[in-house]
Amino acid sequence: MTNELDTGLPSVRQVQTFIKDKTGVEVKLTTGDILHGQIVWQDPQYFRLVTGQQEGFLLYRAHVVYIKG
Repeated sequence: MTNELDTGLPSVRQVQTFIKDKTGVEVKLTTGDILHGQIVWQDPQYFRLVTGQQEGFLLYRAHVVYIKG
């Protein structure tokens, strides 16, 4: 896995748009859990998701099945 975020990838650009526009998203994890909130940042390995109740989650990219905006 690379140590730098490849901003040339469409998926990275889409998540950046979610962050910039403060879009609410649904994230499904490999465990089957579904979380709702806003992605506030991303790096090459993790996303930071904050829910409407201000709970913060650090989500490992490899465990994310989908992100729906």
